Parts: sequence; C-alpha cells; structure tokens
Amino acid sequence: MGGASSCVLGLAPHSGWAAAVLLESGAGPHVLARERIELADAALEGSKQPYHAIEALPLREARRRLAQLEASSLALARQALQVLALEARALGATLHAAAILDASGRSGTSLEGILTSHALIHTADGNHFRAALAQACAAEGLAVTRVPRRELAVRAAVVLRRTPQQLRRVVDSLGRDLGPPWGVDQKDAALIAWLVLGAE
Repeated sequence: MGGASSCVLGLAPHSGWAAAVLLESGAGPHVLARERIELADAALEGSKQPYHAIEALPLREARRRLAQLEASSLALARQALQVLALEARALGATLHAAAILDASGRSGTSLEGILTSHALIHTADGNHFRAALAQACAAEGLAVTRVPRRELAVRAAVVLRRTPQQLRRVVDSLGRDLGPPWGVDQKDAALIAWLVLGAE
C-alpha cells in the first residue's frame, strides 16, 4: 500500500440513505471522513420506500418496478463508495473493507409473502438499501462484514477488549472535533468500522 494506512467504512443504513464513517487504524481509531450517502433518487417515485411503493401492484409489475428501484439504489451506492475511496486515498489511506449495520428483524421470505405483511414491508424497505450497499461494496472490491444492530455492542466489546462504557466514551470522543452531526447513526457507523479494524 506504499505506506498508506488502512481504513474501514462503517455504514448505518436507513430508508433512502446511510450514515457513513471512514475510520483509520493506528494507535487508536481516527475518523477520516463522515458523510451521508443518499440511496434514493428523488426523481424516481417510491425510491425511499420501495416495498411500500409496490405494495398494491400486480406481482409481475411489482417485480419489474422493484428491479428498477434496486438498480437505482445500487448505482447511487457505487457512486458514493467510489467518492469515499478517492477521499480516503487523498488523505493517505486505503479503503479495503466495509461494515454494514444490519436490522434485527426477520427476512428471507418471498416477494409475495413480504407484500402481504405490513411489518415485513417495513423490514424489506430497510433491507433493500442494505443489499444495495453490500452489492456496491463487493463490486468495488471491498470485504464486507454485516453485524445485527442488537449484537454490535457485545461483539465490539469482545473483539476490542473494552467494556461497553469504555467503547461509548471513545466513540463519543471521536466526534468531538468534527462537530454535528455525531448522533446515534454516526456513532454506530464508527463503532462497527472499529470492530472490523480490531478484528484484523
């Protein structure tokens, strides 16, 4: 890597966007960049809540519309990752891995099954954007780690050998010099990136 440091991209997705934190390894974790990645095209109807948008459509039309929305989110995710990789390089770091915060809800049913359950539609909307990010990371050659939200604190404490309270203090301090926003989303993105750095 020619002397470049190693960095990991932490991602905390929502419907239509994701909090992104580039975290660098070294003596301690260091934030290289913090961004908001837009994953929904405002010009494309239904792009923020794709499964809600196709809920009332006939199944064949729902599949066609969903494929269009998936392609749009993937393109936006790839574009954002390419920009972040360039940003990391400009700061003397090499982006080699990404970590995505997963939902804790159940998934894995058919499209027909999803569209008959309002709860599953909500879960599927979130998973739509997680899938776009995971596919984009793979396409850009990044190793991808996915951790359910409910497991993040415990897994980070084990891997990083610190108490949850110690982890919280460090993650809080990472955003002190950055200023807002440094809320739950940015902190989760930073912690999951730190977890991956610590496991290497």
